Amino acid sequence: MKLNLSIPNDFNGVVYVEKDNNIIFNQCYGYANTTFMIPIQLHTRFPTASAGKVFIATAILQLIEQRQLSFDSTIGEILSFDLHQIDKNITIKQLLNHTSGIPDYFDESLMQDYSQLWKNTPSYNFRRSKDLIPLFINKPMSYQPGTKFKYNNTGYVVLGLIIEEITKKPFDQYINETIFVPCIMNDTGYYELDRLPKNCADAYIYDTNTESYYTNIFSVEAKGSGAGGAFITVPDIKKYWQHLLQENILSKEMLQQMFHIQSNDKTSKYGYGVWLQKDKITNQTFPMFMGSDPGVSFISSYHLEKDLLSIIVSNFGNDVWKIHREIQQLTNTNI
Repeated sequence: MKLNLSIPNDFNGVVYVEKDNNIIFNQCYGYANTTFMIPIQLHTRFPTASAGKVFIATAILQLIEQRQLSFDSTIGEILSFDLHQIDKNITIKQLLNHTSGIPDYFDESLMQDYSQLWKNTPSYNFRRSKDLIPLFINKPMSYQPGTKFKYNNTGYVVLGLIIEEITKKPFDQYINETIFVPCIMNDTGYYELDRLPKNCADAYIYDTNTESYYTNIFSVEAKGSGAGGAFITVPDIKKYWQHLLQENILSKEMLQQMFHIQSNDKTSKYGYGVWLQKDKITNQTFPMFMGSDPGVSFISSYHLEKDLLSIIVSNFGNDVWKIHREIQQLTNTNI
């Protein structure tokens, strides 16, 4: 079986598609490092921006299954720092499904470019989740909790802080122990940009003035948080889906809740840590997670009815969403 995709000539990254456990498309394009012309390989580690929210959600759902938390637990009950104007009755469920109304340190409806955050605030100072607290703690609530859906980065930073409060471990250490290690995701982790391990791709931003590329090291925080920032490889994402769907890290009942529509607006549907896309042929939804930062774009989905795994990642911020749409369209008609 073949999948004939039209990949743009300037695409830099990996496109991987698997159906019924058979690889039907697997191509690497461009460079992980342009200065030394290091080619991208299947095992290259890529930054993935907000895609890391799925790991935070998984860890929180595990804690709920262990009865260390509940969906109705409130941030006022858990967090030990002063919340100022933030509603102490915001629940875990509302943080998970983006209905909390908590003030967003990066409101994507108001700011398109994440690098704007760091023009007056050096990004290299942000290496722990708690370092982000000053960016939102003095802001007013966006809306009353539970009244609407609005994608929110602060909500997942707070979920990361809740993991740290409950487990007494850095969130990334806890996620490594409870998700990455059990799923044998040996090449996935949260790394500091000025201390990257081997096989990591640099992320590049295009400068229209000089018509050249530069790295995003000053355009994102130095290390990821609960809002995102994990480095992954394509094989490790495949392992995550496999272990998740085989109910090795969450129970069947919790997985059903994760993939169920928990909040939505006119254009989007969200579960817990995953977006839910509607198949135009069957009208059934399937889960996906994605991320976008300066120089970073990522999307992965698992269409359960088709047994179709898609992973597209770029370290040039290329349009992975267009390629994902084409995969879904082509697999409806011709493989």
